[in-house]
This record gives sequence, C-alpha cells and structure tokens, in this order.
Amino acid sequence: MHEGSTSKGGLPRRAFLKAGTGLICALGLARVLGCAREPEEPGVPSQTAQKGFVSPVRSPWFTELGNARLRCELCPKQCELASGQRGLCRVRENRNGAGYTLAYGNPSLVQEDPVERKPFFHVLPGSRALSISTAGCNLACKFCEVWDMALVDPEEVHAYDMPPEKVVAHARAGGVRSISYAFGEPVAFYEYMAAVANLAREAGLLNLMHTAAYIQPEPLKDLCPKLDAVNVDLKGFDPEFYREVAAGDLEQVLQNIKLLREAGIHIEITSIVIPGLNDGMGTIREMCQWIVDELGPDVPLHLARFYPLYRLSDLPRTPVSTLDEARNTAMAAGLRFVYVAKVAGHQGENTFCPGCGGAVIRRVGFVVKGMDLEDGRCRGCGYAVPGIWN
Repeated sequence: MHEGSTSKGGLPRRAFLKAGTGLICALGLARVLGCAREPEEPGVPSQTAQKGFVSPVRSPWFTELGNARLRCELCPKQCELASGQRGLCRVRENRNGAGYTLAYGNPSLVQEDPVERKPFFHVLPGSRALSISTAGCNLACKFCEVWDMALVDPEEVHAYDMPPEKVVAHARAGGVRSISYAFGEPVAFYEYMAAVANLAREAGLLNLMHTAAYIQPEPLKDLCPKLDAVNVDLKGFDPEFYREVAAGDLEQVLQNIKLLREAGIHIEITSIVIPGLNDGMGTIREMCQWIVDELGPDVPLHLARFYPLYRLSDLPRTPVSTLDEARNTAMAAGLRFVYVAKVAGHQGENTFCPGCGGAVIRRVGFVVKGMDLEDGRCRGCGYAVPGIWN
C-alpha cells in the first residue's frame, strides 16, 4: 500500500503543451493541435489550451476504508488517501470521501500522426491515428520521454476542454482510422480513455493503447473489449531494474501482458535499450524467450534506442551495434518480427516475410515507402503476416 501525496515539489517545472513538441513539428509528420490554436473543423469549435484541469469526474475504482479514507483500486500501488490527498499518479483525488479523476476530458496532447509512431507496425500501415494524453502517470521512470507532461500535476500543463464526444468528432473530421491513447500513460486517464473508446468503437474507429501495463487485473479486463491493439512498454526484464528505475513491478506487468493475449488483442512490445542498465544480452535473451513461450513468436518487438534525458541525461545514446546485437539475439530466440526503433534508415525498420525473407513493408522512420502485402499475405509467397490490415 502507498500513501497518497499532495506534494508539488521535487521537479523543475515549466508550462508545457506537449502537442507543440519541436521534434514533431520540425519533421512535419504530425498535424498537431496546440502549436498555437486548434484548427477549425466541422463539429469541433476552435479553442486555445488553458492551464489546469477542467472536469473532475467521480471514479468507480475506489474502495471506502472508513473515516473518509479511500483506497484507489486502479493500479497495483493502491494508494490510500485521506480527504484532500492525491495518489502518486497526481490525478486521482479523495474529495471529502469521494474518489475523483482529474484527468477526464482535458488532454494536454491532441495530435495526429502516422500509426507507426505509436509504434504499431502491424496495424493499418501508413494510416494516421489521433493520439490523446493527459497529465499524470502511475510510474516514475527515470528515463521518461514526456516527464514534463506525465510527471507533473494537472494544474501545471496546458490542456484542452475535450469531452469524449468531441475527441471522436475531431477524429472523424480529420479522416483518421484510429484513436491512440499514447505518449503519456493511459492508465492515468483510464475513465476518459474508456469513454472515448466506447464512442470510437461506435464510429468505426480502432482503439489503440500504448501503455506500461501497470494496472490492476479487474480494470484491465473491463477495458479489453474496447481495445483493438496494445503496445506495451516492457521496460526491461529484471525485477530490481523495474523497482529502481521505473518504480514498478515486473511480474504484475507480465501477468497483464498475458491477460491481453488471452483477450485476443493484437499486441506489440517496445523495449528501450539503455546502456549499462538493461542492455545485457542475457537479460534480453530471457525477455525474448518469455515472449516466445508465453505470447508466441509472431508478437512484434520494437527495440528502441535510448536518448539521454530527464534523470538519465548523463548516459550515452544506445550504440547502434548494441541494437543490432539485441535484434540478432531476439531473432535467435525465435521472434519473427523484430524492429529497431529510433534509428531512421535502419533495415530493422522494415517488415520481412518469415516465409521467403522479402521485405513486405518498407519504412524510413514513420513513413511507409512500399508494401508487398495483400490482405495481410506476402505477395511473394503467400505467407500470412499477423496483424490488423483492414
């Protein structure tokens, strides 16, 4: 059990609208809301992002403990909160004995870009997805790439007033084929995600989630029928690393990945390879063998390059040679689709057919340059490549 906290110290803060990230704007890969003002579209009135949360909503994922105390049942940390306290995620609060989420309807990121950026390489290649995310996270990764959004209080980021129906209206107006709950941790805005996902399913859109999968089994089971694909950030494969570097529990994550598989959801896995911390080939081999044994050899694995930032800014970038060795290790363990992420132009960005060895999807960065798939089958040999293609 963990006691909640109302602390606002401990991190340097700056007003930040994640949708305006310079890298994305510079690459021209995303149609982003928030660099200045949300564009006018049918059914989606223009607005400017404002600091703070807008619509606290009651959450069912709390248990009353007596004396106005609550226990949050959403994630394994199970924060116990007195009135006025927030959980370690910063966005779940006890208000006079009632549990609220502060992450409902006020995304700090609203962004359209290629589905490959989520990353999903076996889901509608070349299509665009609308991503949403809010402040808050129930982990505390020392290598967090979006700490200025995820590891701060909701009062400290700019956010939009976008209830679920407006998110779906925006997605339909933009012609995207999926909504992605990504960049920040979707578990933190669980109720908002679930509400959007219901409407998205009715509108014929896919629901994609990129998550650390640090959540209790019951809320995950409730969410599964709404999801089409999940990319899990598997931080490493050492329990101590998970505790020390991510403030999480590896075994709980592994159990949740198996739960997703049992639910029949398309799974892809991302693992950032960090020099000196989780880049041992023995550990990578063990992780890949677990994937093969528990999930199957067809689960795509994205081995991502680490770039120094946040509290690990003194570490070097992952050498490409390390990523090459990790990829070879993964394929030797039996995985059929192993990708190298964040190294533009690497051959590991392509999808190769296990049947004939040909490149059935060719990519540069997040851009699909060519496809030799027809209804999910290799045009060269007819091999059925697993994924969501229609």
